[in-house]
Amino acid sequence: MTISIWRYSHLTLAISSSIFILLATLTGIILAFEPILNKLEPYAVKNAQTLSVAKTIDNLKANYDEIISINIDRNSFVQASVITKQGKNQTFYINPFTGKKIGNVIEKAPIFKFATNLHRSLFLKSTGRFIVGLVSFLLFLMVVTGIILIVKRQGGILNFFKKVIKEDFQQYFHVVIGKYALIPLIIITLSGVYLSLEKFSLLPLNKNKHVLTETHTDKPTQTLNFDVFKSTTLKDIKHIEFPFSTDAEDYFIIKLKDKELYVNQYSGNTVSKKKESLVALASSWSMVLHTGQGSILWSLVLLVTCFAILFFIYSGFAITLNRKKHSIKINNKFSKDNAEYIILVGSESGSTFGFAKTFYNALIQQGKSVFVSELNNYSNYKKAKHLVVFTSTYGDGEAPINATNFEKLITKTPQQNTLQYTVLGFGSLAYKAYCKYAVLVDALLQKHQNFTPNLALHKINNQSFKAFKNWAELWSASKNLKLKIDTPTKIPQPKNSQLFKVVNKSKINTDHSFLIEFKPEKKIKFTSGDLLSILPQNDPVERLYSIAKVNNNILLSIKKHEFGKCSNYLNTLKLNDIMTASIKKNKDFYLPKKAKEVVMIANGTGIAPFLGMINNKNHNNTKNYLFWGGRTKESYQTYSKYIDKAFYNKSLNGIFISFSKEESEKKYVQNTLEEKEDLISRVLKNKGVIMICGSVAMEKGVLKTLNTISESKLNTPLNMSLIKTDCY
Repeated sequence: MTISIWRYSHLTLAISSSIFILLATLTGIILAFEPILNKLEPYAVKNAQTLSVAKTIDNLKANYDEIISINIDRNSFVQASVITKQGKNQTFYINPFTGKKIGNVIEKAPIFKFATNLHRSLFLKSTGRFIVGLVSFLLFLMVVTGIILIVKRQGGILNFFKKVIKEDFQQYFHVVIGKYALIPLIIITLSGVYLSLEKFSLLPLNKNKHVLTETHTDKPTQTLNFDVFKSTTLKDIKHIEFPFSTDAEDYFIIKLKDKELYVNQYSGNTVSKKKESLVALASSWSMVLHTGQGSILWSLVLLVTCFAILFFIYSGFAITLNRKKHSIKINNKFSKDNAEYIILVGSESGSTFGFAKTFYNALIQQGKSVFVSELNNYSNYKKAKHLVVFTSTYGDGEAPINATNFEKLITKTPQQNTLQYTVLGFGSLAYKAYCKYAVLVDALLQKHQNFTPNLALHKINNQSFKAFKNWAELWSASKNLKLKIDTPTKIPQPKNSQLFKVVNKSKINTDHSFLIEFKPEKKIKFTSGDLLSILPQNDPVERLYSIAKVNNNILLSIKKHEFGKCSNYLNTLKLNDIMTASIKKNKDFYLPKKAKEVVMIANGTGIAPFLGMINNKNHNNTKNYLFWGGRTKESYQTYSKYIDKAFYNKSLNGIFISFSKEESEKKYVQNTLEEKEDLISRVLKNKGVIMICGSVAMEKGVLKTLNTISESKLNTPLNMSLIKTDCY
């Protein structure tokens, strides 16, 4: 069964029952407070459950003319129904050690009465009870389909509770909260279904009945000094009903946790014993688990779970609307059998279609015949000469939603022509199975006799448009084309723009790089690793720069490019100039608080956030090691004072530098990592964190080197959960 079936099932169930689930959840929140408030009432007597029934009865008889019943509720409050010496019939809470009244029986508050009726039946009586029971069952099915989706996303049941990669707020917390609310959700839904079945008498009847073993007695004297009362404590009792008359056939009815006894009021003999059925026990437990009666802790769990359900409703629909918002429709001008270029797309959320459309438009502008479709629509193409596959990866290397049938189709569908193919994978390096499905597609095409490779498999990290554009240039050059890839202009303006004043700026070094320091005009929260969003003049596309927080100011490391609008704009700024920009949180690239060791790896201007991190006063005794690759020793001087300061403050434990243009000691940062493989393997073994910032090309080389070290020194592939990246 494909992932789409589970997702559509999950969504269909949510849409069909959302209003009723919302009502049940809101009333559930209200009702969760009732057992908490009841439990806080001062009617629980310390050590009362250790007292024998015989002693409790003696204490009651000393204070009242007649005892009608004794009841122990789920809060362990002892409730007695008696005839007072004034002849009045009263029911109240007692202190079993004295037999005296300590409080009136708690009455259900009007708000809880209203919420209970709405929660149970929607004020529709039997029809409402049926709807509520059905909705409970639908919610249970949603939990089941949600579990399946999480398992597929996490790459198997064994990875269920492993760290979830954070890519989107709603989706991330939809999964994380779902994992930890799983057990309470199952309990709530199943107990709700069970109670509904009980109300409609759809459960098996209790076939256990009382069978009397004694029908009379020769001693009409009632002492109540019975062994059964002496040996039974209040913790074992649910309810005791006293005989209504003096007839020998009128018995004490004692309800225990798992059985019911008839006790002769004269002899004290147990004349009948009836065990509770499993159905009855399950009903009792269902009521407790569904309502939280008698437990503040479980009531709080139910309360939190109700809030979790509210979040699921919000985030679930937000995810769906977001997918629909980003869905892109391509109107093909050519049919599949008339097109020379075929573009097939595998996408989980629809975002990959955006790149496909950009590529499609570029080919159309060149006068090419192009056809775009999903991988699940793979077919034979009569006039096609070129195949381009854009595909993302779902979970632990699975096919995205519209590519689940591709593997079968490619083996069964014949091709008349030989096509040159290229595969472009989209994914995130935060996932262990980075672009794994794209690798599979590339392998399938390699094996097919009617396909020949054009370019090697390319991978795009975090939907980098720059990386996509670089690939498009390589591809078009291989076809002797000059594709014009339009930069997207519909990028939202940065929110919460602030004014920043230039307070310091270094000279440009031989690498055409410089440091520039800004002071926020207003107080604003940020930390090293966050991003500064800048819109250059007359340019709608934002540029993002990694931030170093130094003395509560923002420090940026800038590489000046000849035609770079933003870098040239920043280079023209002078001391005291004002610039408008905004802070973007980047929590996935913060310095970890609990890691014992952190390795920071950067090249060029990628060192920026690390300059702030190594000068962080609250480093919690973490050992920090910095690997940096630059062109020349002069390049290093731009950053040396910040590194020296960190050494002086003992917040940097090691600095390892590589120079790619120094003839006497020419090497790259990867070479230095290899030289320090013992340090790297120790950090990996001890679950330390490795942070990488800089160019994507450097990132690829570094990850390859780290993986080699991990396999050779630790006999295991690189654990990507220990890696944090912010590369461009």
